[in-house]
Amino acid sequence: MDLFLKEKDQPKDSNGLPLAVRMRPVSLDELFGQEHILGKGKLLRRAIEADRLTSAILFGPPGSGKTSLAWCIAKMTQANYVAINATTSNVEELRKVIAGAKLSARDNRKKTILFIDEIHRFNKAQQDVLLPDVEEGRLILIGATVHNPYFSLTSALLSRSIVCELKALEPPELLKIIDNALKDKERGLGNIKVKADKKALNFLAKICEGDGRRALAALELGVLTTPPGPDGYVNFDLAVAQESIQKKAVVYDRDENGHYDTASAFIKSMRGSDPDAAIYWMAKMLYAGEDPRFIARRVCILAAEDVGNADPMALVLANAALQISEFVGMPEARIPLAQAVIYVSCAPKSNASYLSIEKATQDIKEKKVQEVPDHLKDTNYSGAEKLGHGIGYKYAHDYPGHFVKQKYTRKKVRYYEPTNIGYEAKIKARLDKLSAKPAARQEDEVE
Repeated sequence: MDLFLKEKDQPKDSNGLPLAVRMRPVSLDELFGQEHILGKGKLLRRAIEADRLTSAILFGPPGSGKTSLAWCIAKMTQANYVAINATTSNVEELRKVIAGAKLSARDNRKKTILFIDEIHRFNKAQQDVLLPDVEEGRLILIGATVHNPYFSLTSALLSRSIVCELKALEPPELLKIIDNALKDKERGLGNIKVKADKKALNFLAKICEGDGRRALAALELGVLTTPPGPDGYVNFDLAVAQESIQKKAVVYDRDENGHYDTASAFIKSMRGSDPDAAIYWMAKMLYAGEDPRFIARRVCILAAEDVGNADPMALVLANAALQISEFVGMPEARIPLAQAVIYVSCAPKSNASYLSIEKATQDIKEKKVQEVPDHLKDTNYSGAEKLGHGIGYKYAHDYPGHFVKQKYTRKKVRYYEPTNIGYEAKIKARLDKLSAKPAARQEDEVE
């Protein structure tokens, strides 16, 4: 049974291991985040606690807890536990693991959990080697990947596994992980006297973009390389935190003034047709760890509200940037975002569309709501004609230029007032031309 890596029986003397490895949770209560799959009463948690876990594929961004979750399972389960990495493994090693799992199941009636990190690196043939024993339950597979498994793994393997998506950790969750590491005397830094500045810890929690491993690595580097002061304490302040992670802090609190002020400057710069300023504020937000989707949504809103029909392509490009940012993520998402921001900033501006819906909404709120004219009412049911619905309606395509004058509201309204700017000037010219056309004959007018 030397084949099985007894990681859960690892000696306690693990000071040579990185802090992120030493601080791996030994129970689900120590694993912060992922409440959507590991909260009290959730299926995955119940299966782990009852030692009834079937094969699972864990996917999510780096440092979100995939390996930590597998480690928890290894600590809690009664099964044998084997851990390999797909970047260095091969079919021969897989066959050895499978052979050992069969012997264990036959002789000891114990199942084997096989944890495969970077499982997306396995080709189809390597994945197919796992199928028979995964299906028979002799081998419980836990695969971890940063890639969407529906694109990188075979459908046969996916159909035999539950797929669990892990989310990037939120700053409060990262703060709990950091705090545990500072206090833990057996595995963490609890035996070192550390004065940890709150601003420094908040900076780490935000700048690490949901990556717990990165946060702990920066904390360890900062604490171990900073000499103690005269009082014997290591002063882990903002300057040390910035140096440890090689990024400087910017004033940008996601739920405070830094966030709102920067977003406001970003929006007003685009509205004011200053692409350089808009790019600067966007760069600041991205550097500080802002969600690129938040930025993309602001660009979409501005493209509709402040550019509008002066350049209809602005909204098309903004929407494309939003979709791309959701699909590819950072850091690549910054490129289409920059393209959209520059286009929207340089585009001619008109808020006529925005003003039109504001005026119409105000009328709906304050004035009597108009009834739909009879000739515009739906006629797709029996009895509509008896009610007078649709009678007198003029089908625009039956007339020259595909236009005919008729009433579309009982009382005349005017909300959209196009400007003479950009493409909207063409819209205005068309509407002016249509309004100047002779009215239909009196007997054709419908109230």
